[in-house]
Amino acid sequence: MAYDAGMLAAVIDELNRGSSGGRVDKVYQPQNDTVILGLRTRDGARRLFMRCGANDPRMAYTAEPADNPAVPPTLCMLMRKHFVGSVFVGATQAGFERVARLEFNGRDEMGYDSKKFIYAEVMGKNSNLIFTDGDGKILGAMRQVDFTTSRLRQVLSGMQYELPPAQDKRDPLTETRDGFLSLLGECIPERQAAKHINATYLGISPTVAREIAFRAAGSTDATVGGSSGYLLWREFSAVIELIKEKRFTPVMAYSGGAPAEYSFLPLLQYGEGALRTYGSFGELLDTFYGERDRRALVKSRADDLLRTMKSAESRICRKLDAQRGELADCERGDEYRRDADLITANLYLIKRGDTAARLTDYSEMQEDGSFAVRTVKLDGRLSPSANAQRLYKKYAKSKTAKRELAKQIALGEVELEYVRSALDALSRAETGAELAEIRDELWRSGYAGKQKTPPPKKIKSAPTEFVTSGGYTVLCGKNNLQNDELTFRRADRSDIWFHAKGVPGSHVVLVCGGEAPDRDMTEAAEIAAFHSGAAGGDNIAVDYTAVRNIKKPAGARPGYVIYHTNQTAYVTPDPEKIMKMKRNGGKNSN
Repeated sequence: MAYDAGMLAAVIDELNRGSSGGRVDKVYQPQNDTVILGLRTRDGARRLFMRCGANDPRMAYTAEPADNPAVPPTLCMLMRKHFVGSVFVGATQAGFERVARLEFNGRDEMGYDSKKFIYAEVMGKNSNLIFTDGDGKILGAMRQVDFTTSRLRQVLSGMQYELPPAQDKRDPLTETRDGFLSLLGECIPERQAAKHINATYLGISPTVAREIAFRAAGSTDATVGGSSGYLLWREFSAVIELIKEKRFTPVMAYSGGAPAEYSFLPLLQYGEGALRTYGSFGELLDTFYGERDRRALVKSRADDLLRTMKSAESRICRKLDAQRGELADCERGDEYRRDADLITANLYLIKRGDTAARLTDYSEMQEDGSFAVRTVKLDGRLSPSANAQRLYKKYAKSKTAKRELAKQIALGEVELEYVRSALDALSRAETGAELAEIRDELWRSGYAGKQKTPPPKKIKSAPTEFVTSGGYTVLCGKNNLQNDELTFRRADRSDIWFHAKGVPGSHVVLVCGGEAPDRDMTEAAEIAAFHSGAAGGDNIAVDYTAVRNIKKPAGARPGYVIYHTNQTAYVTPDPEKIMKMKRNGGKNSN
């Protein structure tokens, strides 16, 4: 993620503008790696979030609630002792490193003025939260670091605070054009420009480095040899000037409907349609990490259902393969009858004990005018007549088996279609409510484990809403229960219904009263293709027809429908375009 030195500079600017002069009235430690300061400012209560986890270290305002332990950890109690009641003076950045220094004024136990500092080191696996007195003596730290952990720098209570060891990189804030171009000229032509910038300069994340390359050369993978050095310098210096002048913009880039990256400047590499600007960096980070954590939680909760349905899919596929093999064997039924007829017509030529007989088939004439001669296998223990009866019975049995196997294969294919539709819905579930609906559906269908109480029948979540270029509303179901609700209860009979052909996917309804321009019809078809098992392909077939033509057979599983009067469109959905059409700027409507 792009929580680099530029992002830290943007957050510090936001803190100084919103919290300077605010008084600390609370300190929380909801997790081992997280501290939250409650501040009372001129603009009301604010909560300063600081996390030093290896995977998602960050500092920013937050509006998200946190569950705090009943017994505060030792670090929390120590920070309350030193910071509750103090006034936040402001924050500064250590050069262009990912280290923020937060200054507080308060009083000590004797009532004298006392200055304290918090150092938030947002540096990946080496992140830490350290607080000191006014002279820089360490009072406490989230992670104590001794000689056994690091020989370069120790962080222990009572020691003098030192900044993390400097990296062997250049400071981008002081870089000159000549210096930039000189270093660029020393690179091999095949080296990617983004990798060179990221490896050479302090505080610039791979994401921002790729953005510079993209703005200069039109590609994030542009090489040094394939790029103009002057254009790279122009875009590099433009980003640095933006940081110096504090012209920050909280921006999120979306990919496939999900947050992909955030930054302090527009990430044009994702396309303008994939970008969304937020009101503050606190809101930006809350949204990104909240959405990420929510999706991860949904995925973890869906794992058992995914395993169950994957197992069901494998079982059904194995059964169908076996049944199709048996059906192929049944196709020999006509051969059994033909051989039985030949034996019956030539009883006089066959003796008991014969294991085979070459018999003339007068029903088949060859090209030379002669009749075909066939070799018929016999059971030597049986009489010729008994051999014929045995083959007639096998013929009759194959006919019955053929009819039954065809019926069972058809049922198996319907079940397989349903299982795959459930897997598709699980793969696209974004909220706990959506997952609960799928679990309830699978419970009722006999796939999920038995629950203590039957789940409610009422659909709680709503279909995703989109708006076409012409202003028409498009509704997209997220699971089989929603699909049924949308198609048979919510949609008008004259609206247009869409579904990707031959693959699991969402029911999609264009709310248009039966008529809509071709452009809007195409966009609705693209939404249906994108929300299907064929997503990511080209020229995806999408069936469409009036809702009145959609029927649900009696006893059919959720989401299963039949239709005959339809047309088919072939579309290639653009994820960025579809994201842009999503109502509420890309947020879920529910």
